Amino acid sequence: MDAFPAGARIGRFALVAWFTALTVNNAVLTTTGRERVVACVLLPVCAVALLVRRLPWFAAPALLFATAALLGVSTPLLLVCVAVYDLAVDRRARVAVAGFAGVLVVNAVVELATTSRWVAYDYVPAAILALLSLVIGLWRGSRQRNLQLLANQVEHLRVEATLREEAARSQERSRIAAEMHDVLAHRLSLIALHTGVLVARGDELPERVTDRLRLLRATSTAAMADLRDVLGALQVPATAAVTAPVPGQVRHLVDESRSVGQSVDLVIEGSADEVPTTHRLGVYRVVQEALTNARKHAAGAATTVHIDYRPPVTTVEVTNTGGTAAPDRVPSGYGLVGLRERITALGGRLQTGATGVGAWRVHAEIPHPPRPHTPTDGPTP
Repeated sequence: MDAFPAGARIGRFALVAWFTALTVNNAVLTTTGRERVVACVLLPVCAVALLVRRLPWFAAPALLFATAALLGVSTPLLLVCVAVYDLAVDRRARVAVAGFAGVLVVNAVVELATTSRWVAYDYVPAAILALLSLVIGLWRGSRQRNLQLLANQVEHLRVEATLREEAARSQERSRIAAEMHDVLAHRLSLIALHTGVLVARGDELPERVTDRLRLLRATSTAAMADLRDVLGALQVPATAAVTAPVPGQVRHLVDESRSVGQSVDLVIEGSADEVPTTHRLGVYRVVQEALTNARKHAAGAATTVHIDYRPPVTTVEVTNTGGTAAPDRVPSGYGLVGLRERITALGGRLQTGATGVGAWRVHAEIPHPPRPHTPTDGPTP
């Protein structure tokens, strides 16, 4: 772990350079002869070791502790404190304490050997400064690790949310496939049934027409088989047993909600027969999801469902006033994510959001497909 974050490398360089200048100046003032030369050479080397990031973690501390043992702890004290700080940030406090204590022991032995006396309180300021560096380093390292842990958790939650959204979209696509299988199979079966009746009365029709009817019946039957195979492959086990709602069942959905005590006001404009089946299925899912969310998050609130099938856009809007959340409600899932996937697939748009304290609004618009142009009879100009 870096002692300083990437954005503060310039500040670290300036701090180490300043400490180096102070220690070199102190060595020049307090030493003489060969000792001064050694100090002026070793101290810049120690500073470079502190700044080079590619060295092993123990290189700079070991060099500084050795220099402090050779020259005395007071000479490179500021640089030693930087090394102690770095070790504490990297959770190597024991190494820092052992190294600094070793320096003090060596200094004591050398002083006793040369002067036959050692004054312990001369090293108290150095020990206090090193201890302060150790405490600051431990705090900084703990803070960096906590921030990294929080960042990892946020990233994990983001990935999990993305996967859940994708699963909700996939589930909604599978549900659409199941619904379309039921709807299209019903219509293809009607085509096969009627053509089969006409083929049975082939003696009343020209042979050429009968052949066309046979081809149409065989094609519709094959289309049903292909539809079952293709859409069946799109289903997942969790949604394979889902049955498509019958178009126009929104009233029954509202009646069921009212039967459990939910206050629902339904307004329908236009006729559901004027829009494609996919629109009616989309409207049903919007109302179903909105009423379910209203029961979970705003129990007892008044809910209004407004549906307009009139061209050029089928609109459905569900609003509810503020209420109380159900005490036994399950955590919110990703129903709105799947709903948005369905509406977007139909070329429409879905808007959801709060409209007040506890109030909520779900609004969907699905454009009608363009009607085929039918040429009018009459002379061409």
